[in-house]
Amino acid sequence: MSVQSVLRFCLALLGLMCFLSLFFESNNPQIIILASLIAFIGVCRLHALFSTKLIFIQHVQLDIGVSLLAALFIIREISSDFGQTLWLLSICAWLHSWLAVEKLMKGDNKNFPLLYSFGIPVMFGFWLLFFWEIITVGLEIPTVILPPPSMIGAKFLSSLDILFADFQQTFMKAVLAGYFLGCSSAFIFAVLIDKNDFLRRGLLPVGNFISALPIVGIAPIMVMWFGFDWQSKAAVVVVMTFFPMLVNTLSGLNSSSLIERDLLNTYAASYWQTLFKLRLPAAMPFIFNALKINSTLALIGAIVAEFFGTPIVGIGFRISTEVGRMNLDMVWAEIAVAAIAGSVSYGALSLVERLVTSWHPSYRLKNN
Repeated sequence: MSVQSVLRFCLALLGLMCFLSLFFESNNPQIIILASLIAFIGVCRLHALFSTKLIFIQHVQLDIGVSLLAALFIIREISSDFGQTLWLLSICAWLHSWLAVEKLMKGDNKNFPLLYSFGIPVMFGFWLLFFWEIITVGLEIPTVILPPPSMIGAKFLSSLDILFADFQQTFMKAVLAGYFLGCSSAFIFAVLIDKNDFLRRGLLPVGNFISALPIVGIAPIMVMWFGFDWQSKAAVVVVMTFFPMLVNTLSGLNSSSLIERDLLNTYAASYWQTLFKLRLPAAMPFIFNALKINSTLALIGAIVAEFFGTPIVGIGFRISTEVGRMNLDMVWAEIAVAAIAGSVSYGALSLVERLVTSWHPSYRLKNN
């Protein structure tokens, strides 16, 4: 039995349960109509398992529309008494969305590649926030433990000036400066180490030793060396991003085959010609892997470094102070800023990687 068949059967069963639950608790007319609609669609799906006459029930648009409509009504009713009907409707709405994703994955997505690439992650994120909201509000979880996304969003919108100042201090100054210095210096050292075996034997153990040092030990030292402003946080980012870039670049430079190198030797190519025409292009997937890994490590390092001394601005500073004041909504708003910044930088690097390495066999294999 396929996943779609299981989902259709579960939707039919849950739809009938939603309809029956209406008789055991009071609901407003909108919820009654929605539960009846989902129950009707569930019965039609159950009939469609044994018959092909109900073609409209197979459309992806129907599942997406029903799931979003149910989510809208549930969010509107979330502030009132959250009964069993709303819980069943929430599960049904999610299963409708899951079924739509299964249909999209099984269908032909060549006509809408962007919708397929970005629509499914957006839908997944939407349902993650949806269940976060209904669980925290429906179960009355204290906001000190876990605030709902609506509360975090309201705090986010009301504190845009503070959040932008923190973002500018942490990301625009410390992260970008440290990221550029760490990755570029590691790339240069990787090229030098690749050419000189003496440097390979001497620098690689030192780089491995530095990468093993904990952030909580490095950050206070960097604050003493470079001061309390963003320069000390950038120094921590340099230390964190250096070794991953160094190791990945060296692995990429050695990824080209001996046959390809022998071919260039037969053409009397010099070391630098072989490097720029063969080895560096072959190393691009490894280099971009290091850049994407470092895009998140740099942000984490800068935020943690701000716990050990910073001006009265910055994501790490704001998190540490607002936790002490029990303003968890502001803490989550700062976490959202860091998550958005890290996701955007990772996505931008992935897009550049797709443009640069579109010719590479590894990219073609991932597409197949």
